[in-house]
Amino acid sequence: MKLNLVIIYLLSLFLFGCEQNISISSKKNDLNLEDKYKNLGFALVYDKDLMKIKKLDDRSLDIFHKSLKRKSIVKITNPKNGNFLIANVKSNKVRFSNFYNAILSPRIAKDLDLDLMEPYVEIVLIPKGSTFVAKKAKTFDEERSVAEKAPIDGIQINDLNKKKTKKKIKKHNFFSYSIKVADFYYKNSAILLVDRIKNETSLKNLKIVKISKTKYRVLIGPFNDIKSLRESFEKIDVLNFENLEILNNV
Repeated sequence: MKLNLVIIYLLSLFLFGCEQNISISSKKNDLNLEDKYKNLGFALVYDKDLMKIKKLDDRSLDIFHKSLKRKSIVKITNPKNGNFLIANVKSNKVRFSNFYNAILSPRIAKDLDLDLMEPYVEIVLIPKGSTFVAKKAKTFDEERSVAEKAPIDGIQINDLNKKKTKKKIKKHNFFSYSIKVADFYYKNSAILLVDRIKNETSLKNLKIVKISKTKYRVLIGPFNDIKSLRESFEKIDVLNFENLEILNNV
């Protein structure tokens, strides 16, 4: 009888411990549901005469974006000169090529001093009740690194309608970009992804770059002209990866 009571007691402790572990694990998963969104790539500058889409006020600090919720607040930076400003997502229902990470108002392009022939920007979500509406990647969801943090620390409320000009960065007159597919903790995972891309597309110029001891990056490129960059981007975009980025190699 005593033996049975001991067994029941130990079993209760075991079950209670399992329940506690499950609860802790669930909380961890919840914390990962709202990953900060950051994307480097080319933007379209709104032109009412050329674009038959929803109207975007030329003088506004508004953008169209496919993945971020309406009224999300974003920080947009011109990596070539360091200029940045705070903008608002007006709509995520406008159709445009996935090659572009957003459609910007002419005012934003002017304030950032964008090169209209090469409108390269970084867009970072400022979490204020907004969440990234991610597409479902076919594979590697559990493995993909989310270590990169949005560089928005120190932004004050009075920055909302201002731009900050940093020291001018030396301009380069050559075009060189790569497509970032994903980051991985393990090199073997990166190798598996490269093999998959080669099997499912005609892309050949893939490589794995070791960023740190715990980060391996899968890249496509480099590309020295916009045409080949866009063609390759469209080929990899068919596989529906969550957040493809275009990285400047300079």
